[in-house]
Amino acid sequence: MLQRIQSIYLLLAVLVSAVLPFVLNLWVSVDGYVVYAHDLLKYDSVTVSSIPVLFYASAFVSFITIFKYKNRQSQFVLGRVNILINLFILGLLVYHLQSLSGEVFASEKGIGAALPLIAIVLLVMANRAIKKDEDLVKSVDRLR
Repeated sequence: MLQRIQSIYLLLAVLVSAVLPFVLNLWVSVDGYVVYAHDLLKYDSVTVSSIPVLFYASAFVSFITIFKYKNRQSQFVLGRVNILINLFILGLLVYHLQSLSGEVFASEKGIGAALPLIAIVLLVMANRAIKKDEDLVKSVDRLR
């Protein structure tokens, strides 16, 4: 049953969480240095250096969720956990981007900071499709 629509949404969430943060920049510093997610591992701060790890954790949970199609309830719960992970990533990014001074450290914010929002939207759409499948199975069970 990998051909369901929620599998497509979850695969897109894997792509958004695993590939795009390392392709799209998070911000550009005043001296022209472009900061990607993998550059955050060099920071001494635990909160900042955990952002790329959380991106990979989100991608891993989305990938595992794709293959849990036989147990829709655990698939739904993993989707919610993944939404929480992405909300945490978004909170860390917003906190860090707001603590940066405008022209001292970062002159321009990148589009990569919006990737957790895109992942959250994809995960909500996947959870909606999983819920619809679960409701359909329950309605057929009532007819028997």
